[in-house]
Amino acid sequence: MSKPVIRFCLNGNWIEESSVSSDMTVLRYLRTQQVLPGTKEGCGSGDCGACSVLLGERSVNEVGNSQWQYKAINGCITFIAQLDGKSLITVDALATKGSAKEKTPEQLHPAQQAMVDYHGSQCGFCTPGIVMSLAALHENQRINKNSEPAEHHQIIDALSGNLCRCTGYHPIIEAAENMGNYENNSADVGKVGIWQPEENIVEEASAGLLHNASSNDIQSQSWSPKTEDELKSLLAQYPEARIVAGATDIALEVTQMNRRISQLVAINDIASLKTIEIEDDSILIGAGVTYSQMEATLNEHFPEFGQLLHRFASRQVRNNGTMGGNVANASPIGDTPPVLLALGACIELASSEGNRWMPLNEFFLDYKKTEQKPGEYLRMIRIPRLQANQHLKVYKISKRLEDDISAVLAALKFTLADFVEGKEGEQIVTAVSSGFGGMAGIPKAATHLEQALLNKTVSMDAFEQAALVLDQDFAPMTDVRATSAYRLQVAQNLIQKCAFELSNPNSVTRIESLESSELSLAQVTTEVVNHA
Repeated sequence: MSKPVIRFCLNGNWIEESSVSSDMTVLRYLRTQQVLPGTKEGCGSGDCGACSVLLGERSVNEVGNSQWQYKAINGCITFIAQLDGKSLITVDALATKGSAKEKTPEQLHPAQQAMVDYHGSQCGFCTPGIVMSLAALHENQRINKNSEPAEHHQIIDALSGNLCRCTGYHPIIEAAENMGNYENNSADVGKVGIWQPEENIVEEASAGLLHNASSNDIQSQSWSPKTEDELKSLLAQYPEARIVAGATDIALEVTQMNRRISQLVAINDIASLKTIEIEDDSILIGAGVTYSQMEATLNEHFPEFGQLLHRFASRQVRNNGTMGGNVANASPIGDTPPVLLALGACIELASSEGNRWMPLNEFFLDYKKTEQKPGEYLRMIRIPRLQANQHLKVYKISKRLEDDISAVLAALKFTLADFVEGKEGEQIVTAVSSGFGGMAGIPKAATHLEQALLNKTVSMDAFEQAALVLDQDFAPMTDVRATSAYRLQVAQNLIQKCAFELSNPNSVTRIESLESSELSLAQVTTEVVNHA
């Protein structure tokens, strides 16, 4: 008897699937195979959040007890193969079912009841996704924060991937602020048995390599290996198979371009690819580490890199997407590769023939073409840590402040001397490295700019002059996001902004930092003008 394609827990019940195609999304599966219409289809690209569901993975807490932790993800850009051994909860199962025999009424989850009482829904199309995002926030506060009320910024973050076109967000935020005032129907597993699937079944579901061809299409195959040895063996046999960790970009080929993916390997359940190692001189991040999992590390060691995560993706995308996938995807508008280029990162590629390391600046060859060979996978990213005299600057220019594709992404790492001889208090650039996105067919360093900045004093005039050589590094394209001239001008302006920020480290020059600052917008504007 062949093994199933996938085995996972859906709304408290363990199920096996061996007849779904390899590129079946969770959203399509729920609506067409399981007839669970509560999860809605909106944009099909992970932007609106109407399809949000909860994905649970088992973890061991500080006292050694096993428990399930849930996070909100986009069902429209997640494949069924990524669910192996996990628990999935949809809006259809949040409420406690009433009993006519025992004369007990149905009890809504606090996220649902708060949305009702605070008038957080009108047409209702986006409501299920909003409820699931709030439910994830509520449950994580209950488990990890002793049911402390979520702070305002946590609520905004949890809702960052949910769009509402008719209610407005004020009543939704009010609902989120008051979820803790309701009796929690999920605190007792006996009331709602969807949150903690039985342990013995989990062990069976998580063991071994699960794979099979779909009964509907013998050419459609998907795998969910549990070890790197299994992954290497698979890729040696199927070198052209598509590899996904979060699938937040590759899934768009299915939902937006109507392409088929006949062979899919999901690597999101390989423990050795989900590690973060802090070394004396570098940080190693596995290809399966999600953005949400690396946030604390990046915030501590590369604050500007950590801040970038909130600009380019919603919480649902950060819960599933990986930096390894962003690099391997090789998009010229991917936001993390330029930063990694500026930091001098290296990557490890692995296959059944062995492992090899290479500088990231040698990885990108042409548009969507890289040095990765058939049968290889990106295993690890090594990022050198910043020294005391080094400074990282990261700038993202997009039409929306959050959750948008960049028109220009600029990252620069400066090594500065403390003073220039005879001019105490000034600084000089002793080394500089860069990475730009949206400026060429690949993520690319600006080598002419780097040479022009070398040994220059940190001043607006010097950096402005150096920025003029950017047209020797790039000839940007014109598209729907920006013209070529705009991209070049913005990139040059950002170099001047670097000079101002390096010279005035305590100044507030970014809108995303304004809320936590004591300065008003008028004060910031005046300060910038005075230093111009």
